[in-house]
Amino acid sequence: MIDFHLLGLVFILMHEMDAIRCKEWRIFPGLSFLNDKFGLIVFVFLHIPLFYWVLYEFQSNGEGFRIGFNYFLIIHLVLHLLFLMHKKNEFKDWISWTIILGAGFFGLLDLLTT
Repeated sequence: MIDFHLLGLVFILMHEMDAIRCKEWRIFPGLSFLNDKFGLIVFVFLHIPLFYWVLYEFQSNGEGFRIGFNYFLIIHLVLHLLFLMHKKNEFKDWISWTIILGAGFFGLLDLLTT
């Protein structure tokens, strides 16, 4: 059986890798004022505790986290749609959008099937 929850995690982790390529800190509220060198450092190192927490919660398989994470994946997709026209948004190619849409899609599928 396909684990949609796990696929959502895979897609959002891939998105965060792509976010470095696309310099997401430039459009991220609170980080957009930083120059690229410092923005990259802050963005990357903030993801260490974030990834630790997500992976820790993911392995505990708590139902509350699972539902909240799925909603986050959907809201994340909506936020990317809202920021699509931001002048510094570099999430424009099919690779980025396949990953962003995939995360939201699998979050929705997991909500609908659990």
